[in-house]
Amino acid sequence: MIVGVPKEIKNNEFRVGLTPPSVRELTSRGHQVLVQKGAGLEIGLPDEQYVAAGAAIVDSAKEVFARAEMVVKVKEPQPEECAMLRPGQILYTYLHLAPDPEQTAALVRSGAVCIAYETITGAGGGLPLLAPMSEVAGRMAIQAGAAHLEKSKGGMGLLLGGVPGVAAGHVVIIGAGVVGTNALQMAVGTGARVTVLDKSMERLRQLDLIFGNRISTQYSNAHSIEEAVLSADLVIGGVLVPGAAAPKLVTRDMISKMKPGAVVVDVAIDQGGCFETSHATTHADPTFVLDGVVHYCVANMPGAVARTSTFALNNATIGHAVALASKGWRQAMRDDPHLKNGLNVCEGKVTYQAVAEALKYDYVPAESMLG
Repeated sequence: MIVGVPKEIKNNEFRVGLTPPSVRELTSRGHQVLVQKGAGLEIGLPDEQYVAAGAAIVDSAKEVFARAEMVVKVKEPQPEECAMLRPGQILYTYLHLAPDPEQTAALVRSGAVCIAYETITGAGGGLPLLAPMSEVAGRMAIQAGAAHLEKSKGGMGLLLGGVPGVAAGHVVIIGAGVVGTNALQMAVGTGARVTVLDKSMERLRQLDLIFGNRISTQYSNAHSIEEAVLSADLVIGGVLVPGAAAPKLVTRDMISKMKPGAVVVDVAIDQGGCFETSHATTHADPTFVLDGVVHYCVANMPGAVARTSTFALNNATIGHAVALASKGWRQAMRDDPHLKNGLNVCEGKVTYQAVAEALKYDYVPAESMLG
């Protein structure tokens, strides 16, 4: 198969779909890999490394899309990229379609086979292709939140861990999944006072056993969320409903009652956000202030640490990329029901139920597309 890797064009996005070691995994099996010139240059992966791994370097994204049978990316295709897709071509990347009707419509029109990293499941449960970026984003959320609590960045002027004789800040983490757990690890490390909320009592018990009295755990409901948010200096939103739009757990009314200069970090913004007041921002302009509360809602947070993120992502994605290239998408999905769960749009049909329900499309089960 001819596999293409275009340079990412989203604002401040420097990750790349395949690393040179991943390219080698494909070329060693007889596949041809086309990499757009300079695709990995910003994270220390020059074209020479790709050539040494067996790739061919091409000048433009247009050539990548025109020649490739499968396009491997990181972020959802931008409008000009959607326009270059063709019927039957495989697109393998993050999509986050539920809150994005324009992209969904463009992919349906393209007739391409669109496979979303974030809905591919794992044999042991969970979302293994989303997990590495959730780990990065969860850890970054504390970094970003702590930085924006500084007065010069709009915050209240609070040092998260405090100092002797001065109380530490209060971090509230909504959701104890991969994002929340990684945020929790970092927050505890700063010396902050930490509260984590989740609907899974089993998960809260696990965290209590690990962290003991260094954290406070609370069952998540409207009352406990409001109580925690109003006392917080920093709130991390890490809630996920796979493939679906994130629930709005923190209301505008709650935001309006928070401490002036408090910070909220909405890690769920890729799926529409879990704060009612959120809208997507970029690394170039990461925050806005509403009701005196600093909102950090960058939709591609791991892009800020693009080298770490790229290698972590490739560790998770390359196995399925090899299967798709070697078997074709239909056979690869017949052989692996977890990969089949990644099929979101296929040959003009919406094949992931949560996306179809969110955007009012007729749902066509992925099984029916496999022949």
